[in-house]
Amino acid sequence: MNCILACLIAVSLQSNVYLPFDPGSRRDVSKIRLTEIGEFGLKRKARPTVPAHYHTGIDIRRPGGNYDAEPVFAMAAGKVISKRTDGPYANLIIEHLIDRVKVWTLYEHIAGILVNAGEIVTPSTPIARFMNRDELNRYGWQFDHFHFEVLRVQPLKLQPTAKNPERFFNAYSLVCYNLDDLYRYYYSPVKFLESH
Repeated sequence: MNCILACLIAVSLQSNVYLPFDPGSRRDVSKIRLTEIGEFGLKRKARPTVPAHYHTGIDIRRPGGNYDAEPVFAMAAGKVISKRTDGPYANLIIEHLIDRVKVWTLYEHIAGILVNAGEIVTPSTPIARFMNRDELNRYGWQFDHFHFEVLRVQPLKLQPTAKNPERFFNAYSLVCYNLDDLYRYYYSPVKFLESH
């Protein structure tokens, strides 16, 4: 076992789980503020290119008035396994070992990504940021949050493209058409954070 993996396992076994943003206390789950339609398990209406589905994560509001560089952090120590950089759907997927169980987290509608696929991250280092005013003006203010998921099963493998050469995985975000699917693939992020 190489040193990086051994260190990652040792850190992960300590169950150091934090909020993926900084509202003043990264251990206080009561500080999470969600958008109006940002709850886990909320039934989302069909749109022209997307069928009705259940919301697979939570949409976390910006914790303050920092519209320049409000950081997003990894929930726990882990390895970045996928990076998507195209516009408002930019995301990172990180693999963690929490209490000897593998879980994966997804951070979407983010900008200013600071890490690459294959990197080991800790919860103390910013991995990206909320979108700034210029980006929100370009993509729409409906993205004034970031979407956060905690997956029970490994994300779907993808073939990277020239546009996204580090996008190796995709979550199950738009394929949870019933509650059985939702709970087969996902943990409730708030409940997961509360229990860890």
